[in-house]
Amino acid sequence: MVRNGTESTVILGVHRDTERERERERERVMASLRSVALKAVSGESWSRIVPRARALIRVRAFSAIMSPPSKAVVYDHHGPPDSVTRVIELPPVQVNENDVCVKMLAAPINPSDINRIEGVYPVRPQVPAIGGYEGVGEVHSVGSAVKGLSPGDWVIPSPPSSGTWQTYIVKDQSIWHKVVKDSPIEYAATITVNPLTALRMLEDFISLKSGDSIVQNGATSIVGQCIIQLARYRGIHSINIIRDRAGSDEVKEKLKNFGADEVLTESQLEVKNVKELLANLPEPVLGFNCVGGNAASLVLKFLRHEGTMVTYGGMSKKPITVSTSSFIFKDLSLRGFWLQRWMSADRAKECRSMVDYLLNLAREGKLKYEMELVPFENFHGALDKALGKLGSQPKQVLTF
Repeated sequence: MVRNGTESTVILGVHRDTERERERERERVMASLRSVALKAVSGESWSRIVPRARALIRVRAFSAIMSPPSKAVVYDHHGPPDSVTRVIELPPVQVNENDVCVKMLAAPINPSDINRIEGVYPVRPQVPAIGGYEGVGEVHSVGSAVKGLSPGDWVIPSPPSSGTWQTYIVKDQSIWHKVVKDSPIEYAATITVNPLTALRMLEDFISLKSGDSIVQNGATSIVGQCIIQLARYRGIHSINIIRDRAGSDEVKEKLKNFGADEVLTESQLEVKNVKELLANLPEPVLGFNCVGGNAASLVLKFLRHEGTMVTYGGMSKKPITVSTSSFIFKDLSLRGFWLQRWMSADRAKECRSMVDYLLNLAREGKLKYEMELVPFENFHGALDKALGKLGSQPKQVLTF
C-alpha cells in the first residue's frame, strides 16, 4: 500500500511538473509572439518575421485558440498621417478565456483619428500603435469563459477603443457590444463618435422643448447633420451656418432635406441685426460651435438672453472672441463638450443604450449622413480624402 501510494505521489508530482513546464513554455511562446508583433510594427522585414511566427504558432496551437493573421494600419511615431502610417501584416495572437476575436467589417476615418496620429489629441495610444477608434465587426471566435457573444454576432467597441483599423482584433469581452445584424454596416461603424456627440449636446446643457430653436456652425459636418435631424425629430427648429463656397445652394438644399429650418452662409450674416433673418423662428436658446473664430461669433449673435454656446471642435484653429456686451447685457454662457470625457465617467451601460437608440433611428431612415465606403486596400486614397487633399468629401469608411 505504501509503495502504491508512493508511486501515485510520484506520478502526480511528475504530472504537476509537466503542467508547470507547459505553462512556462506557453509564457515563453506568448512573449516571443508579442516580440514578433512589435518587430512587425517597428518595420523588421516580414519575410524574416513570418517563418518565426509560424513556428511559434505551431508550438502554441496545442493549447490555445489563436486569431488569424491581421493586416493593420500602424504608425511608429506621431506626425502627418499620410507620412507616418503604413499597412503591414501582424501575426496571430492568443484568444484568452475572456477574449473575443472580431473580424472587422467597417471602420471610419474620423478627425479625432487623424489628431491622434498627429499627436495633438489629448488622449492617444502609446506608439507604436494601430489607428482607428470605432467600427463594427463580426465575432470570429470566443474564449472559453465568454458569455453572451457567439461567432457570427455583430459587435462594436463600446465605449470606443483604439485599434479598429485592422482586419482582426482580439480584446476582452467587456469591450464589445452586440448590435442588430440588419443594421446598415456604415451606420453601425460610425454610430458612436458623431451621432452620440450630437445627442448628448442636445440633452446635456439646456432643457429643450418642442418649438425651441438651436443655432450651429459647421452644419455640413456629420455632427451637424445629426443635430439637424435629431432636433427636428423632437420638434426643435435649427438655424444653420455654412461657409461661403461654390455649390452653397446645393448644400442648403441638402440640409433642408435633412430638416433644417434655415441655412445661411457666413456672408449673409454680415448685417447689423442677424435676428431679422429668423422670420418667425424664436431666438435660439442653445448654440453649437465646432469652428471657432468668426464662425463662433456668428453663433453668439443669434443667441437670446441667457443663451448657451457649446464648443465641441475648433476646425479653423482660431480662438473664440466674445464681446464684453455679450456677457454683461446678454449673460451668455460658454460651455465645452468632449465625448471621451463623458464616456469615461463610468457610463458604458448608458452609452450602449443610446447607441442602440441611434442605430434604430438609422435603420428606420430617420438618421442619415453622407459616407463613402472604401476598401481597406485603398486606405491611403481614403486618407487623402479625409485629410481634405481632394476638397470636401463624404465621411470615409473603410471596409474589410
